[in-house]
Order: sequence, then structure tokens, then C-alpha cells
Amino acid sequence: MPHHADSYLLPTSIRTKSQFWEHVISNLVPLLDGQRHWVTNLANTSSLVYHSLLSYPTFGDGPSSVNWCGFYIVSSLFPNPKIRMDHCAASNISNRLLLGPFCGKPACQSIDTTPGRGQGVCADAFMSRRTIVVPDVETYPGHIACDGNTKSEIVCPLILRSSGNEVSLGVFDLDCLAQGSFDEDDRTGLEKIAQLVVDACDW
Repeated sequence: MPHHADSYLLPTSIRTKSQFWEHVISNLVPLLDGQRHWVTNLANTSSLVYHSLLSYPTFGDGPSSVNWCGFYIVSSLFPNPKIRMDHCAASNISNRLLLGPFCGKPACQSIDTTPGRGQGVCADAFMSRRTIVVPDVETYPGHIACDGNTKSEIVCPLILRSSGNEVSLGVFDLDCLAQGSFDEDDRTGLEKIAQLVVDACDW
């Protein structure tokens, strides 16, 4: 098997965010090669992106570092445990995102996506099927603070496209300790990664 442990390391030639994301994508492709299970692929993706960001000066160790990188996935894709129906309504079970593979501190276990009730950046990105960049989480209505140190966030939906139809599978979520950390280059890079991961997995 090829050695992947150093795939997050960045060459000194990288100067811009667009170069950074293209480098990350080029290293992600071999990590996904030959594997179709979403748990494995999302685990490697979150690790590669997280450690690559920590190696990049803008997001490296310090007051502006990335502090969370991972996925929330629709609950229907998880194995179905036995559910005590007296404790949980069936309608609530299907309208949840569950915590998937990630790097960072322990996070919220689930996010409600019930129309009219779901809140937070992840729920909004999932339901709208569009990437949301939040320069200051304190100003975002309904923001869910899993880590009180987070100041900015970007959430990219995972969308499966087939035969003209679109299905929201979950979201790719990144948090940072500094305000205004994510921009359009990050949006472009993460959307490419999200589509690459969706296409690489059997759902």
C-alpha cells in the first residue's frame, strides 16, 4: 500500500489559497482510490484537510488556526439501532444529521433539519444545498456553538446528483479560531472536495 501519512505536508512553492486547495485535492485523489465506503473516505478527507490547513500559515497553530474539520451525515445512512418509540418520534429520526468522521474537539452529536425548526449553519447549508461562509459566528442567527472558541465557519453541502435529481447527503463543516478566516477561494476548494468525496462513495 502507498504511504499516505505525509500527504498533508505542503511544498514551499505554495503561496496562495487556490494553490493550496489544488494541492490538497491532488493528494486526496489517491486516498480515495479503490475505496467506496463513505466512513473510510470521509475519515481520510477530514484528516487530510485538517492537517493540511494546520500546515498552511493562514490556518496554522495559533490564534487563527482551524479548530474543527468534519462531516455531518443524514441519519438514514447510518445503521439503524433499535429505537424506543416512547422516547423519540419517528419523524424526528429521519430529520437529523448525525456526527460523522471529524478532526477536532468533541462536537454536537446531531443536528435537527426539520423544516421550520432546524437551525444553525450546518442545517441551513444542508437544507438550502448551498455553501455558507460565516465571517463571525456570533452574528449568525441560531448558530450552534459546539466550541465556544470558534469565531468563523464555512459549511459545504454534500449533494448527490443523478439523472437530473439532487439529494442532500450531509455537510462538510470547518471552524476557525479567528473571524473572517474563510473566503471565496476556500468555498471553491471545499466545494470541489465535497463533490469529489460524494462521487467516490457508494451511498
